[in-house]
Formats: sequence, structure tokens, C-alpha cells
Amino acid sequence: MKYVFLAIFLISTTIHLYASKKQNKMLRGITKPFILLSLLGFYVFAASAVKWTVVTALLLSWLGDVLLIIPGVKWFTIGGISFMISHVFFILSYNYDINFANVPLAAIIILALVFISIVTFLFSKLKPHLPKALFYPMYLYLLVNGAMNCFAVFRMINTCSLSTVLTCIGAVLFFISDSSLFFVRFNKESRQKTHFLVMLTYSLGELLIVLGLI
Repeated sequence: MKYVFLAIFLISTTIHLYASKKQNKMLRGITKPFILLSLLGFYVFAASAVKWTVVTALLLSWLGDVLLIIPGVKWFTIGGISFMISHVFFILSYNYDINFANVPLAAIIILALVFISIVTFLFSKLKPHLPKALFYPMYLYLLVNGAMNCFAVFRMINTCSLSTVLTCIGAVLFFISDSSLFFVRFNKESRQKTHFLVMLTYSLGELLIVLGLI
């Protein structure tokens, strides 16, 4: 069954990316819900020990996907909250494999400063284009995504293996996806006019995170 769900994930993702490139909103809306549901099915059947935190993170990501399909700032905000909580559950999933005694304090401080600096820089560029009410909530959201990335790195520091490297790369791609989405959605002067890069990095990021957690 795991290969059936993986096939559904790959097919729905490919069609969705095509629809994103062609800016076909209807086809994007039809295919988007299948991406995370099929990835969740793949995880459940492929993992030797299914962690409830991973299942919850994927379900919340799926819910965020569905909510972002609906037009309007209200649904964008609710979808963002769902994704932010999903990042927290990804952090909890990584935390199973982290012994902070093995993580140098310098690494924690440097990573925190790196992501705070990146997020602050991105939002300095976004500020003129964002609704004032969304600026700080979105800033906080991307910081939480950055924290999820930090924990992925801490996990890799504890045990440098293919699985931890895959999850770390996936987390970075998720961060790139969210950053790109903000520019596509709110900055009309951005070079990015479609959701292709957003969904490419998001789908691949989620897949690599799951593969690393399996």
C-alpha cells in the first residue's frame, strides 16, 4: 500500500505543479488536497513505528492546504495558523531523536540568529506590500518555521545520517516555500507570478521530511 500512496502523491503533485505553471486555479484546487493526504498514507504504511506527532503535523499541513484554497485574508490567516501548529508538531517529532547535551550552545545561538536575521530581512522587503494586521502574525509564523529548521539541524548534529540530512533539507525547502508564498501572494511586483516554485519546494520538502522520519 505504501507504494500506492507514494504513486498518488507523485501523480497529484505533478499535475498540481503543471496547473500551477499554467495558473489553472480549478485544477490546482482539485489536486492540492490529495498531495498531503497521500503523503500521510505513505508515512503510515511505510514507517516501522508511526509517531502520532508526525501524523498530526501532516494532518495540520493538509488542513492548511485546504484552507489556503479558499479566497480571502481570513482563510489565509486560519490556514497559516494550521501550518504554524504543524511546525510545532514537526519540532516534537524531531525532538524524539535529540539529546541537547550533544548540541553545542554555540550552534543553538548561531542558528537562532541566522533564522531571525533571514526572517527580518525578508519582512523588511515584504512590509510595504503586507496588510498591517498580518505583518507581525506572518513574521511570527516564519520564525516558527525557522525554529522547525533549527530542530531539524539539532537532530542532524546528534546523528548525522541519510535520514537526518533528508529531513534537514526538507525543512529548508519548506522554509523557502513559505517565504516564496508570501511574495507571490502579496508582492505584485515580485518576479514570481505563479505558485510553481512555492508548491515544488513545499511538496518536495514535505516528502523529504517524511522520508527522513521514516
